[in-house]
Amino acid sequence: MMGDPLDGSRSLMASHNPPLHAMIVPSEDYHQSEYVSARDKRREFVSGFSGSAGLALVTKDDARLWTDGRYFLQATQQLSDRWKLMRIGEDPAVETWLADNLPNYATVGVDPWCVSVDTAQRWENAFAKKQLKLVQLGTNLVDEVWENRPPPEVNPVSVQPLEFAGRSVAEKLKDLREKLLKEKARGIIFTTLDEAMHNLVAWLYNVRGSDVSYCPVVHAFAIVTTVSAFFYVDKMKISTEVHSHLEKNGIQVCDYDSVSSDVALLASGQLDSAIKGSQTEALNDQEISSSRNGENGAKETNPDLVWLDSGSCCYALYSKLNSRQVLLQQSPLALPKAVKNPVELDGLRKAHIRDGAAVVQYLVWLDKQMQSNYEASGYFIESEKTNKRKHPESIKLTEVSASDKLESFRASKEHFKGLSFPTISSVGPNAAIIHYQPEPDTCAELDADKIYLFDSGAQYQDGTTDITRTVHFGKPSAHEKACYTAVLKGHIALDTARFPNGTNEHALDILARVPLWKNGLDYRHGTGHGIGSYLNVHEGPHLISFRPQARNVPLQASMTATDEPGYYEDGNFGIRLENVLIVNDADTKFNFGDKGYLSFEHITWAPYQIKMMDTSMLVPDEIEWVNTYHSKCREILAPFLDESEMTWLKNATEPISV
Repeated sequence: MMGDPLDGSRSLMASHNPPLHAMIVPSEDYHQSEYVSARDKRREFVSGFSGSAGLALVTKDDARLWTDGRYFLQATQQLSDRWKLMRIGEDPAVETWLADNLPNYATVGVDPWCVSVDTAQRWENAFAKKQLKLVQLGTNLVDEVWENRPPPEVNPVSVQPLEFAGRSVAEKLKDLREKLLKEKARGIIFTTLDEAMHNLVAWLYNVRGSDVSYCPVVHAFAIVTTVSAFFYVDKMKISTEVHSHLEKNGIQVCDYDSVSSDVALLASGQLDSAIKGSQTEALNDQEISSSRNGENGAKETNPDLVWLDSGSCCYALYSKLNSRQVLLQQSPLALPKAVKNPVELDGLRKAHIRDGAAVVQYLVWLDKQMQSNYEASGYFIESEKTNKRKHPESIKLTEVSASDKLESFRASKEHFKGLSFPTISSVGPNAAIIHYQPEPDTCAELDADKIYLFDSGAQYQDGTTDITRTVHFGKPSAHEKACYTAVLKGHIALDTARFPNGTNEHALDILARVPLWKNGLDYRHGTGHGIGSYLNVHEGPHLISFRPQARNVPLQASMTATDEPGYYEDGNFGIRLENVLIVNDADTKFNFGDKGYLSFEHITWAPYQIKMMDTSMLVPDEIEWVNTYHSKCREILAPFLDESEMTWLKNATEPISV
């Protein structure tokens, strides 16, 4: 029987040369991904904590797990008594704790492929006061104690057609090379797949994959120079069609493991000359000349910098470079990817309509099941009834079986490719676990006397979706109604905001919190994140958040953002409401400072439960917003619903009297 990986890790730390006083185990993989494949869940393996964000620290006598407010409750339930939870934002950061608790000259090991340049340098700066040394491990020690580590999967790469991508690879490479020349960079390294700030490799080359659950990306690196482009991937994943697509766009397919040696060649200026075959012939002479000289025929320069994004590039590749020749700067693709083109915006709108129809079909089905199997009063009526199943042979509804049914409705829709993240299907106290993930053996049965929160989304080839609704099939308490209504008021406040260009998302975050703050309530997560176009469900670089350390990237027209305030009472219930928004130019009467103003367009369509509202807390403008939104729901979703589903939706969207 396998022992505790904590003991095996400590044994390897002691025998390492040099011996390690501490070892950091990040959540991320070699590509700094938020969601990782099964074989890359090292932090979960060593600690037992399964949340998507966190960091484990192992010392000779201590084991600690850092995570953020979304996972405080989940971590307390999953960590053994050998681990101590460290609450990000409340407890000292890992680098501070290490500097305060380790002896002078102590060694701290980390796999340099699993940590970004920014993070590693921040640690090193904090370690300086005690002269601690950050040791880059040659092999990952967790892998060595992981006896039944899942094997790597060989999943095929696919092409994202221009009809969905909206921009060709040639256009993207041309724009990128112009930026390289402007910054006097000979090339740029891309390492991220699905990290919340990027998705750059898949986006740049118009390819998708399935190497990471819920994220249509492929484990790969990319290097682009002023004349060449490289794609580092397991070649077994590349079909003839994909190879042809890449070759046509002047992209050379290279072995995944060769990226390290090629970064060294890039640094020495030898990468382009080391190209095997005639890859550069795919670029015509005119394009190469334009890339080298610029659109205006500027005098050719000899760029020698290597560009990488320090927030996402792994420390291992950075360490191959001379720091004096590195341009540490946000990726030039971050904003072009975040600002969606017209084709992507059209696809996102259509995907959310189909997704909204699936959510309504799910609510119709769930309402019927709760009434027939649990004698619940249902979605519309407030009354207390028994929550016992009518008879033993009745179907037992659980958090998992319910979420499976929701997935089946989505799977019937055009362009469906899979879910965009594990569905958060949560009853009562489980809904207070912000990123709760039900398991078949331990999940709760649905309960008509408790709140039910479901946060879910899908990957469609024309767009990625993310929606949260909170409902009650019995009689919600006055307190639950008041909390729901406060969340709804914040949700509406952000949705209806108008603000000048250049406004920081930190300033917008407060709009969703004020109605909660008035009652002494709040929530421990950000209010919004970007959404990919058949890419990651969490996308940046923008973020609507209360955290000052969030990247200060002002919103721009054609960006996407979620609007998802919430409130959670540990041990009782959780409430969250979420729509996806598109940022548009606003038509304002005036234009102070000639800045231009922005507003939001919601593209998510599913009703809010009127039974959960304390309408006395809503002002006339808020009631009008709900009524208008519900009217639009009926109009937009009607073509996708049958007669009985449409009848249900009409009842669910009856106007609220002012």
